Amino acid sequence: MTALPLGPTNGGARFPGFDVTTQSDRWDEATRTTVMARMEPPAAPRFFTEKEQATATALFDQLLFQPAEPRIPVMNMVDARIADHETDGWHYENMPDDEQAWRDTLAGLDADSADRHGHPFAECEWDEQKDLLQRIQDLGTDQWHGMIASHVWSLWTRYGCTAFYAHPLAWNEIGFDGPAYPRGYKNMGVDRLEGIEVHDARPSDDPLRPASDASASSSVGRPQQ
Repeated sequence: MTALPLGPTNGGARFPGFDVTTQSDRWDEATRTTVMARMEPPAAPRFFTEKEQATATALFDQLLFQPAEPRIPVMNMVDARIADHETDGWHYENMPDDEQAWRDTLAGLDADSADRHGHPFAECEWDEQKDLLQRIQDLGTDQWHGMIASHVWSLWTRYGCTAFYAHPLAWNEIGFDGPAYPRGYKNMGVDRLEGIEVHDARPSDDPLRPASDASASSSVGRPQQ
C-alpha cells in the first residue's frame, strides 16, 4: 500500500508513482526505525476508553477525510501521544489540560449526537457527522459545552494533523520526500526537483481557490515546488 484511496476530485493521485519509503535505505538507522514503524499495524490504545476510541476515530476520519480503508490510524497515534504525556506543552487557560480536554470534548460530541440523532457520534451517517462538526466550527468564539468552540477545534486539528502528516502515506499524498538527513538536497531553486521527487500532476488544482479562478489559471505553467 503506497497511496491513500483518494480520487482526483478529492486531492488524490497528484504525485503518481511516488513512494517515499523507497528512500528508507538513505535514512539513518534511528530515523528509518521511527518512520517505518508507522507503516506497521498500530499499537492497542492505552488512553481512550472503548467508547472514546470509536468517537475519536470517527472524528478524525471526518477532519482528515478518511471515508474508506486504507486509513492512517490517527486515533491510535493520538492515543499513544496522550498516554505518553507528549502534549504541545501548553493549553488555553480556559481549557483543561489536554488529557482531560480530550475526554470532555469527545463526551460533548457524543452528547450533541445523542440529542440530535439519538445515538453516539460514531454511529451517525457520514453526512450527519459532518453536519454536527460544522455546527461546532461555525460557533467560532462562542461557547460549546463550557468551552470556546474555536479552542476545541484547535485541540482536535492540532493533534489530528500532527499525527496524519507524520505518516509516510500522507507524505506520498503531498509529494514530500521525507527526511533529508543524511542525504541532503542538491537541486536548489524554483521547480528543480530532486531525482526521487515527482511533479504535481495537477498543479493548477488549488483546493482553496474558487473553481472560476482555477479555470482561469489552468494554462499557467508549473508553480514553485
